[in-house]
Amino acid sequence: MARAEKRRAASTEAAEMPARSADHRRALYFAAFLVLADAALVALIIAFVPYTKIDWDAYMSQVDVFLEGERDYTKIEGDTGPLVYPAGFLYIYSAIKFLTGGHVFPAQILFGVLYIVNLSLVLLLYVKTEVLPWWALGLLCLSKRVHSIFVLRLFNDCFAMTLLHAAMVLIIYHKWYLGLIVFSGAVSVKMNVLLFAPSLLLLMVKAMSIKGVFFALLGAAVVQVLLGMPFLLSHPVEYISRAFNLGRVFIHFWSVNFKFVPEKVFISKELAIALLILHLTTLLIFAHYKWLKHEGGLFGFLHSRFKDAKSIKQLVSSRPRSSILSIEHIVTVMFIGNFIGIVYARSLHYQFYSWYFYSLPFLLWKTRFQTPLRIILFLAVEFCWNIYPSSAYSSLLLLFSHLCILFGIWFAPAEYPYVINKET
Repeated sequence: MARAEKRRAASTEAAEMPARSADHRRALYFAAFLVLADAALVALIIAFVPYTKIDWDAYMSQVDVFLEGERDYTKIEGDTGPLVYPAGFLYIYSAIKFLTGGHVFPAQILFGVLYIVNLSLVLLLYVKTEVLPWWALGLLCLSKRVHSIFVLRLFNDCFAMTLLHAAMVLIIYHKWYLGLIVFSGAVSVKMNVLLFAPSLLLLMVKAMSIKGVFFALLGAAVVQVLLGMPFLLSHPVEYISRAFNLGRVFIHFWSVNFKFVPEKVFISKELAIALLILHLTTLLIFAHYKWLKHEGGLFGFLHSRFKDAKSIKQLVSSRPRSSILSIEHIVTVMFIGNFIGIVYARSLHYQFYSWYFYSLPFLLWKTRFQTPLRIILFLAVEFCWNIYPSSAYSSLLLLFSHLCILFGIWFAPAEYPYVINKET
């Protein structure tokens, strides 16, 4: 960005400070109210809404096999089939079994606490970014499906996303190394967190030296090795092939999206490859034209990033000239990168809604849509996720809503990615 543009941005920000300060206070007070109100709602749901038996028994069966000493992943199974999650899942649910005795009601209370912790982390992200008006934070508490995922179904997605949001909180405070460790912990619970990985890598390259990026990734890899050590030492192939299987084909009946596609096409490799190409292409387009717009695009960024390096040591140790990323830019890139993966996901089961629900209000307010349209799209997505079983019409509506949000973000202006120097 030119110096004059920076100066205008800084002066505009200074002029808006009093109003923003008042809005920030309102958002803080309202966020605190939402946490308390939703805690009461969660307690009422646990007390009066019947628990839905889906995967809990299978989780407990898999934990029992693990606690009995089995380390071959191909032999750890439950009522719904073989174990397909990394080792972090086993450790967390072993701890839950120890605390609850495997009983559902105390586990629901634990997941209720987890729900509030996750909501608090998300509200912190929203309050720090100041993208939404204070009243729109209430949308984060309005999902019937997400309440059900946490306290009526007890899915491991809840732990994975809570850890992911904790990692994002650390990252907006520029605690990159610790954030990567927590991010790796989230991946060890469920691999859907890897949808955030391309965005996170881009942010790291913008904010850190190559040496810093390497050591942060090394720390994340060490976490995976340490967590998987009992299985890697005895049955490494079985563990890696089961826990990190990227080629799984989900059942057509349970999918909420692409239900309008015939089952034969749905399970085909051709569709999987086409969606993967679209996913990667869209990520590259957003990276070049949106996330790196102020750096001159992808190639301009890479050129400016390394052009002054005179030696290998200088290449790996030098940091970008502007390296302090704004909170809004960090959250924007992370949420959009994950959402692009959701749009092109071949299969989304009902619990997968938790993967991106908490980013929906943020994404909608990043568009230039009028507020009524934002609310309509939010309700349309929520409606689709509460249709059971999903139909061709509901999945078409979901895809249409996703694409509307994605195109709305595309045509919105890109935020300035770096913290503006107040002395400018």
